[in-house]
Amino acid sequence: MENEEKSVVERLEAATALLEGALNWLEERQGALSGEVERISATVEQSRREAELVEKLAAAEQELAELKAASAQNVLTPIRRTMPAATAEMLAKHGIGEGPVDVRALDAALAGLSLEQRIAVKTQLQRAGAIS
Repeated sequence: MENEEKSVVERLEAATALLEGALNWLEERQGALSGEVERISATVEQSRREAELVEKLAAAEQELAELKAASAQNVLTPIRRTMPAATAEMLAKHGIGEGPVDVRALDAALAGLSLEQRIAVKTQLQRAGAIS
C-alpha cells in the first residue's frame, strides 16, 4: 500500500509540475498577446494622428495658395489712393505728375514750404502710394 501511495504521490507531483509549467506558459503567452494588442492599438492611434496632420497640412497649403492668389490680385489691381487736390496742383506746377515721384525732384518742389508742410505733403504722397 505504501508503494501505491508513493506512486500516487509521485504522479500527483508530476501532474503538479506539469500544471505549473502549463500555467507559466499560459502567463507568458498572455503577456505576449497583450503586448501585441498594445502595439496594434498604438499603431492605429498613430495612423489617426498622421491622418489629422495630413488634413491640417492640406488645409494650410490651401490657405497659403489662397493668400498667394489674393496677393497676386492686389498687385495686379492696386487699391486706388488719392491725394488732396491742392497737393496734386502744387506738384503739377513743379513738373511732378502721376505715378512714382522722384525724391530729389520732390524735395526741390517743396523747398518753399515750412518743415511741417513738407512733412504733411510727403505723408500724403506716401499714403497715396506715390513714394515709399
